[in-house]
Amino acid sequence: MIFSRSAEYAIRGMVCLAPLPPGEPALVKQIAADTGIPVHFLAKVLQDLVREGFLKSNKGPHGGFRLNVPADQLPLLRVIEAVDGAGRYQRCIAGNEECHERVLCSMHDSWMPVRSHIVEYLQGTSIADLAKSLAEKRRLLARSRRTAPRR
Repeated sequence: MIFSRSAEYAIRGMVCLAPLPPGEPALVKQIAADTGIPVHFLAKVLQDLVREGFLKSNKGPHGGFRLNVPADQLPLLRVIEAVDGAGRYQRCIAGNEECHERVLCSMHDSWMPVRSHIVEYLQGTSIADLAKSLAEKRRLLARSRRTAPRR
């Protein structure tokens, strides 16, 4: 896994919130049901994202969580770093204290291009991109189910 379970849940929760109209909140129970994430774990992750400024939360009958930053301005890397900490992809994959061009680990040459591709993808892909992709896949799946021959 290239990031923690908490970061995965943060991304999934935010993708669930992305299609909502601006200002419209969703209850943590509904997000958990839609994403298959345990409610207590999701609530903790979402509160972390509130503290980082990515989400807003309100209590009360019309409360819930909503995006505080437009989904197209939230690259995956920022979300992952908010949950897992900055510099996750700069550490040595072999566990050495240093890993750079002058102090090479045994995996340095093979890991550097992989790391570059991962970071490039995470920087270039937003929560909105994932939400759009998921919506398109759901639309295609629903259409294929409607047009599939019945037995």
